[in-house]
Amino acid sequence: MKLIVSSSELLKGIMAVSKAIPAKSPLPILENFLFDLKDSRLSITASDSELTLKTEVEVESTEEEGKIAVPAKHMIDLLKALPDLPLTIRTASDSSFQCIWQTGESTLPYFPAEDYPEPTTTDDTAVNVQFPADELVDGISSTVYATADDEIRPAMNGILFDIDLASTTLVASDSHKLICYTTKKVKTSEKASFILHKKPAAILKSIISKESENPVDITFDTKNAIFRFDQTVVICRLVIGKYPKYREVIPQNNSNILKIEREQLLNTVRRISVCANKASNHIKMDLKSGSLDISAQDLGFSIAAHEQIACQYDGEDLTIGFKSPFIIDILSNMNCNQIVMKFMDSKRAALVIPAEEEEDSDKICGIIMPIMIS
Repeated sequence: MKLIVSSSELLKGIMAVSKAIPAKSPLPILENFLFDLKDSRLSITASDSELTLKTEVEVESTEEEGKIAVPAKHMIDLLKALPDLPLTIRTASDSSFQCIWQTGESTLPYFPAEDYPEPTTTDDTAVNVQFPADELVDGISSTVYATADDEIRPAMNGILFDIDLASTTLVASDSHKLICYTTKKVKTSEKASFILHKKPAAILKSIISKESENPVDITFDTKNAIFRFDQTVVICRLVIGKYPKYREVIPQNNSNILKIEREQLLNTVRRISVCANKASNHIKMDLKSGSLDISAQDLGFSIAAHEQIACQYDGEDLTIGFKSPFIIDILSNMNCNQIVMKFMDSKRAALVIPAEEEEDSDKICGIIMPIMIS
């Protein structure tokens, strides 16, 4: 192998896939990038066996094609220390390769490409959909924080992609809160679904450009999903399991309705939660026509706080308790100016949605379970 490539472009390429490199692996070969030079393009692959990232970098010139596995940490450290300049990479006959720049060079070992595991693929039952890049990023951003860490129910550790004839809904829940993000821009001729683990979901969120005009092409079967966008391919193993029937737990007839500025409610909860018991994080909401009183106390440290704010509330007087981090999570991850919270009573789940005049009013909904208060 021999090529000349821009050091900054090469660094950009390896950083795009480096999130798949494991810190330590039972397969030492996976602590390397796979370089595959062909037709004046350098393909770079990284994998931890569950997740594979692959991208392409255009090279300035090619003298000899080839395929090698190169140490990930050494390559990243070297390229970060180099300015933007032409870099020559060439293999030697002693299982080493040289990185040569204008004023110096470095010699590193490489490993046979044959030792690098082949990426998984989908089978003949695979379903294909196209997702607008901005919708996919927004959908993951709006839901991934609500996933669980549940060893008993692994399905809860990911985002459900529920693809229907007229729309697609992304769902995440940790049993205390549930978030749904619905888009009408993605649909199929027949129903399909898959559960994407939170780790690849977070990586996709970080590397997909919302400004990209090209959609993300998704192919999936019962075990794997492949995401293709720009020059990047993400291959990940799906979570196997059955997702709960989330639509059945979304309240439909909550008649006590609070309408309030999202930022105002968020900041108030943050202030009051400072005095909440650190073990329970309980806060109490007292709702009356025209006002909302939020309070918290920690009897062990003799501290307490409350704040009354004006609001639009239509319903019966109601006192209800919540864990403050769940309220903060939901409000922090909505982008609307005004939100609506709908309550049935102090014991049943509350529904949180953007106000009707908001752009995302038909896209996002959240439910949050109350807690018992004394």
